[in-house]
Amino acid sequence: MEYFLDILTLLHFSGIAGLALYGIHRIWFLICWLSIRLIRKNKLHGTKPPALDDHPKVTVQVPLYNEPLVAERVIDAVVRLDWPQEKLDIQILDDSTDVTREIVLKRVAKWADIGVPIQLIRRTGRDGYKAGALRNGMALCKGEFIALFDADFVPDPDFLEKTIPWFNKKNVGMVQARWTFINANQSWLTRLQALLLSPHFSIEHQIRSDRGLFFNFNGTAGVWRKQAIETSGGWQDDTVTEDLDLSYRAQIKGWRFLYLDHVSVLSELPTTLSHFRAQQERWTKGAVQTAIKIIPSLLCSPLSLKIKLEGMAHLMANLCWLFALVVTLTLYPVIIHRINIGIYQILWFDLPLFMFSSGAIICYYLMHSLMTGHRRFAWIIGILPLLSIGLSPCFSRCVFQGIFQKGGEFIRTPKLGLSHTRGSAQDLFHSCANDIWALLVNVPFMLYSLLPLTLTWQQGTWVALPFISLFPMGFFLVIVVDLYNLIKGYWHDLLKPCDTS
Repeated sequence: MEYFLDILTLLHFSGIAGLALYGIHRIWFLICWLSIRLIRKNKLHGTKPPALDDHPKVTVQVPLYNEPLVAERVIDAVVRLDWPQEKLDIQILDDSTDVTREIVLKRVAKWADIGVPIQLIRRTGRDGYKAGALRNGMALCKGEFIALFDADFVPDPDFLEKTIPWFNKKNVGMVQARWTFINANQSWLTRLQALLLSPHFSIEHQIRSDRGLFFNFNGTAGVWRKQAIETSGGWQDDTVTEDLDLSYRAQIKGWRFLYLDHVSVLSELPTTLSHFRAQQERWTKGAVQTAIKIIPSLLCSPLSLKIKLEGMAHLMANLCWLFALVVTLTLYPVIIHRINIGIYQILWFDLPLFMFSSGAIICYYLMHSLMTGHRRFAWIIGILPLLSIGLSPCFSRCVFQGIFQKGGEFIRTPKLGLSHTRGSAQDLFHSCANDIWALLVNVPFMLYSLLPLTLTWQQGTWVALPFISLFPMGFFLVIVVDLYNLIKGYWHDLLKPCDTS
């Protein structure tokens, strides 16, 4: 028994050490970013693009699948892009199976009738999901460059004027813009997502681009050189994050990526925990699939050691969900095993590890919020440790799926276009199923996490109590939100007027 507890203790502190390494990595990013803001006092490339001698042919691709509430908005946005009509080629890649088909057909016909170079491209099936749609559009595109926008994005008319000039060097394969958010202030969840995603762009992308390290195209709000896609193997569907996969293949081939922090595109954040969880599950699974696929070729390439190490850290970041799950599962036996340790061991060993894991990550997001003028909502970052604990079982399952499964269904994140509707019946079914599954997982986890809390209370180890209490609080938060969404959905359906037609 003692030997078994020793193993669990080793696993526990290995998990915390893994989280601490991730936290140290965040702090390194933060220090690099602060040096740009406080010492150099300039952005990555400035705000003035290089001179544009000529307007090249640009294809704009909009992949759609069952997005009736936002399809019209994105189509109207891309046709208003300020670019010579004879140098523009707009593709609406519609794989929809619902009322979106009629909405898209009417909108495309309207713009085509007044001379806009727009075409509707449909497939007989949904093979390859988004990657398949993009691959199909590639075969028909006329542009030297390809701009991509998902259904929930709204580019400004001058987007191409701000991005295309940065392809002034032949080795530039992709230019990525920053995401901003239409509905960031809609709820605590959208505020939290905005605070989490913003440093992904303005810190991670900016530092990696600035230092010649690899970063990824985010699937939308960016422009590719068509040749870069073709020479890197094209869009492939053996992962559910085709954008991350192609990004690394292209950069390994020698294509350079640029990030433009001063160019932004409005987008829409998921409005429910169920939709947010579904989005993050796909990103988690796909990132692990991409890591398994890409890391061998990355290590065998003639690239510098710093690029390889940072690339591996980037691709393997989602292993932190496994680390968090291991910490949760081993916490109770570890407390039993170390029941006689003194307060000084906790202060000199346990507390520093905790600070380098959770503390460093919170500091990363908090500093970015304070430095970028988001002080009003910075308090919401305090929810991050709780939400991370409550979501770790679901995301850990996705890590295992990414390890053992190739490809898989591309489950889109429903967007509501800022309307008050709850989405389609299919979306509601998936959301309810997701919420119920999460409840079945999280309720046992919450009950289990009460055991170490009770034991810590009984032993009077008050200094450890705040840390231990995070675990049941995290699972309780997610359970309450999922229950609220289920009850809200039930009453919405119950009170919905009947169709008497």
